[in-house]
Amino acid sequence: MAEKKVSILTAFKTIIWPRRNLVFIGLVLIVISKAASFVPAYASKSLFDDILPNKDLETLKILVIVVIVAILVQSVTSFLLTYILSVQAQFMISELRAQVQKKVLSLPIRFFDNVKSGALVSRIMTDVEGVRNLIGTGLVQLIGGTITAVVSLVILLKISVGMTLFTLVPLAIFGFIALKAFKIIRPIFRNRGKINADVTGRLTETLGGVRVIKGFNAEAQEHAIFEDGVAELFRNVKKSLVTTAFMTSSSTFLIGLATTGIMGYGGYKIIEGTLTEGEFIMFTILLAQMIAPIVQMSNIGSQLTEALAGLDRTEELMNKTPESDEENRTIVLENIKGDIVFNDVSFAYEEDKEVLHNINFEVKSGSVVALVGSSGSGKSTIAGLAATFLNPESGTITIDGKDISKVNLNSYRKNLGVVLQDEFLFEGTIRQNILFPRPNASEEKLRAAVEAAYVNEFTDRFEKGLDTLIGERGVKLSGGQRQRIAIARAVLANPKILILDEATSNLDTESESLIQKSLGALTEGRTTFVIAHRLSTIRKANQILVIENGRIAEQGTHDELIATEGRYYNLFTYQARI
Repeated sequence: MAEKKVSILTAFKTIIWPRRNLVFIGLVLIVISKAASFVPAYASKSLFDDILPNKDLETLKILVIVVIVAILVQSVTSFLLTYILSVQAQFMISELRAQVQKKVLSLPIRFFDNVKSGALVSRIMTDVEGVRNLIGTGLVQLIGGTITAVVSLVILLKISVGMTLFTLVPLAIFGFIALKAFKIIRPIFRNRGKINADVTGRLTETLGGVRVIKGFNAEAQEHAIFEDGVAELFRNVKKSLVTTAFMTSSSTFLIGLATTGIMGYGGYKIIEGTLTEGEFIMFTILLAQMIAPIVQMSNIGSQLTEALAGLDRTEELMNKTPESDEENRTIVLENIKGDIVFNDVSFAYEEDKEVLHNINFEVKSGSVVALVGSSGSGKSTIAGLAATFLNPESGTITIDGKDISKVNLNSYRKNLGVVLQDEFLFEGTIRQNILFPRPNASEEKLRAAVEAAYVNEFTDRFEKGLDTLIGERGVKLSGGQRQRIAIARAVLANPKILILDEATSNLDTESESLIQKSLGALTEGRTTFVIAHRLSTIRKANQILVIENGRIAEQGTHDELIATEGRYYNLFTYQARI
């Protein structure tokens, strides 16, 4: 399927038209500026044809004052143009970045599974920058340049039709070359955004995984991958530079050809007496004023092409379907109990490759269901479905009897708490990380969460306590310490539904013992899904589901499953012997 491109018309409707008042002010300013730019040309004709031959000193003084005023008007309007439009363009870039970031966060988990975070950073920060050329001085200069070129052309024709036509031939050839070049450049700019996003994405991963890289002595390998990426980026930039350079050199040659021709043809007409010296100088100045914006238009055209290429990629993101699906998710949960039922649920990450097959079970409000089984059996997928990170391919999941696929996500997730195996901590202090779900929580509630997860057991030993900085992703803490902070965060959120995905897997024996003491308080009154490899941690679960190959192989309490001496019995006794 062909990539959809943002047209000038679309860009006009969505970006320029809503800011038409500012653009109109910009146009007025540039018309004033361009009108003032014609004064020196007329002044030159008057100087050479009237003032100098007649030695008219008084008129010369007036002429100098008029030219100075015209130059001042040009300077002031140029400043105002930059101040009004460039500042507005930067404001718009910040607005667009915020909109794109908000859109990206609204997309489903599946989207993030297939896209590098670094690539998304590039798309949010870089792709929107080109719009400064749409609302900034670029577009206004393009329009202003067109006005200048047209007015100059009319005056040039009045001075000499022959000389004017002589210049139009090379300019027409240049215009044809420029149009062809723009068609070549736009895909190059669009592809550059993709390459830049890929390179940035890989670099972000490299810096984030520096310990793994050094641990496996893989610096040279990562350097080679990055080097290939920047080389590809260079080749892309080289293509655009060559195309732009060809346009520039073509304009230099053709305009130089036209200027040389005018010197000869104009000189001939002056000698013949059909053209005055003043008219010739005026013609030369006006010709420069006509040609300058045409050459400038080629540069502005490149900028606009780059802007549209960036907007292509931004539009692609903005058109993606958010996970909220407000049309279908109309049920708003008020006070939920937490009864969750899986009814004949199947799920596939890829078409025709189901990972869950006809899953049926019920979790009563306030009870604990444990999911056990070998890696890849489907435990985390069930938890992901319960968290609404994923949607079933078939079957239904209900919360308090309501179809979860019809429930407003915000109303559900504000009642949800999640503790993952590889828990993510933000750079900052321990306090900030625990307060993440409830930034305005009282000190009393914070302390209660800290004690429930036994975070104080190690923070009391730190000089700054809860205000200790933990580094990026909590790199300054042990795995057990990070996990206890994550659990404290979940306690503070006070959710009705709690998902613990291997929540105790990173804990040492002492830490696990401390967490097990608090699990009773942590799960009390909450519907809890526990995924655990260590079966000793789930003996008190109300219900245990043994998942194998995407199906429920066994179901019951710890004692019931031990009594049947099936798969759970084998797993439990095997671990007990280790």
